[in-house]
Amino acid sequence: MGEQIRALRVASGASGGELARNCGISRSMLSRVERGLVSPSVETLDRIAHGLDIPLSRFFCEPGSRSDMSFVPAGQGIVVERLGAGTDCRHALLGHVLSGNLFVEPHFVTLLPDAQPHPGTQHAGLKFLYMMSGRVRYRYGTRRLELGQGDALLFEASALHGVDAIIEAPACYLAIVLTLRN
Repeated sequence: MGEQIRALRVASGASGGELARNCGISRSMLSRVERGLVSPSVETLDRIAHGLDIPLSRFFCEPGSRSDMSFVPAGQGIVVERLGAGTDCRHALLGHVLSGNLFVEPHFVTLLPDAQPHPGTQHAGLKFLYMMSGRVRYRYGTRRLELGQGDALLFEASALHGVDAIIEAPACYLAIVLTLRN
């Protein structure tokens, strides 16, 4: 825990003395905590968390289980096939996050020139759409919404959903699926 506190302090740009003053603890106490020479009380940990502007729970998570990232350079998303989506719809995976209890998968979706509507998709989690270009009629349950450039839609993905009609091509949108792990 001491190494974690030191790494967070260094990342914040604070010296040991500055953090100790902000926390209301002595510099020597902070130094001993950072070097693992003493086990801090919950009150001391709470003061340090407050001084670092982080939640107290941060100290009780495994560092490896908190961090995950992916970087995809422009135009280099991984093209994935979606069962039932047909070949007239291109899904480029822009990354994924596997850490923690949340699964996040962003796609850049391009409806190709001969694309047919696919309004019958259903899956667990939440879905967020952001229209980049074009215009579509999107089905969500029994509702039909017209989405154009700049429009956003967030919904429970367990209801039937999908593009019901392409009104103006080319149509491209960002789709982000968020699902809790079991």
